[in-house]
Amino acid sequence: MTRSTLLSWLMLALLLLVGCGEQRKEQTVKVGILHSATGTMANSERPVIDAVQLAIDEINANNYLPGIKLEPVIRDGQSKERVFAQHAGDLLDEEDVAVIFGGWTSASRKAMIPVLQAEEGLLFYPVQYEGAESSPNVVYTGAAPNQQIIPAVYWAMKDKGAKSFYLIGSDYVFPRTANEVIKDQLKALGGEVVGERYLILGAEEDEAVFAEQLKEIAQEIVDTKPDFILNTINGDANGPFFRALREAGVTPQTTPAISFSIDENLLKSMGMEKQLLVGDYAAWNYFQSVPTRENREFVRKFQQAYGNDSVTSDPIDAAYSGVYLWAEAVRNASDNKDWIDIAATRPEVVREHIGNRSFHAPGGMVFIDPQNQHLYKTARIGVIQSDGQFGLEWESDAPVRPAPYPMFRPMEAWDEYLAMLKQGWNGEWSAPKQ
Repeated sequence: MTRSTLLSWLMLALLLLVGCGEQRKEQTVKVGILHSATGTMANSERPVIDAVQLAIDEINANNYLPGIKLEPVIRDGQSKERVFAQHAGDLLDEEDVAVIFGGWTSASRKAMIPVLQAEEGLLFYPVQYEGAESSPNVVYTGAAPNQQIIPAVYWAMKDKGAKSFYLIGSDYVFPRTANEVIKDQLKALGGEVVGERYLILGAEEDEAVFAEQLKEIAQEIVDTKPDFILNTINGDANGPFFRALREAGVTPQTTPAISFSIDENLLKSMGMEKQLLVGDYAAWNYFQSVPTRENREFVRKFQQAYGNDSVTSDPIDAAYSGVYLWAEAVRNASDNKDWIDIAATRPEVVREHIGNRSFHAPGGMVFIDPQNQHLYKTARIGVIQSDGQFGLEWESDAPVRPAPYPMFRPMEAWDEYLAMLKQGWNGEWSAPKQ
């Protein structure tokens, strides 16, 4: 082969390589992050934004989806369900995001679902909820009632000998429906509800009126003497509620509480006031204190990214895992795992491949039930400690299969109950402010 021929072949090979590089140029895929950075839910939701961002950064840095770079588009839901719905529509229609990671309150999720259906979008929702729902447009990475609420009530009765309960919650769809589940369960097990009260979301903004309402509720708890308080208050109202309990002489030693929305982040935001909750309980699927190698590594990475005083929580674990489960579905949908086709990120394609995806999450192995797009998850109960962490009191022997519709009523009955709530709230999913 002459020198000129060799040079010709080398030039041809170089041109081919350049051409292949042009054909395989990395493509950007937008993904939505929709959580509350302001309002009563901000202290709970802001760290969940960090969790989603951490997973996205890792996926990009590690070339987890070869050929694709994820670009987060962040919106503030402002702790208002209508704002969540509006931003979900903007993200899907104007930004053309492939997926939305977001929501905390069930009111925000339910407000988004009609938008997701109309735009054929997909939401990964990272928080425990009341059940009675299974939408093809939502992947539920938080707990269903049989993975959090029902085990906690059973534990209080079986392990702690509780028979009477006082129910307190925020006045929107999650606490209302969760307490219907609890009342059905107590009726089946021979327990008793001695009181039930609700607080308007954001009511703490009117401090004087709110303080008087909490004083009245605390006195009612003193008078009814329940064995346990079951707490479904969301957001910043938890601090004033527990302050009112202590001022009335109600302590974890006399009347313990099990909370379903108090996590490490909310305790941290309470500062020294978190000491008021020491000895009370919370039910989740994950705690920062879970003693596994994977969790220790996750906590290390999270604190390295967001500061040594940062804490992790169940919604953080669920949100972080949700991004990886979505990425797993994208990988599964692509014929070429070495260079992912951007078409594999489309919501309708991901939905076809999301069933049975699994991930070794910080809280343990999780995988998606293809029948309802909920996760198998380990149920856990922790006791609040003085450092704002949770000591593990109980956990299920294995991940619990999700059952979105509680067995105490037919599916149609739950649908009718939810329709009644919405009608009573003038078409919204939370009670209006007076």
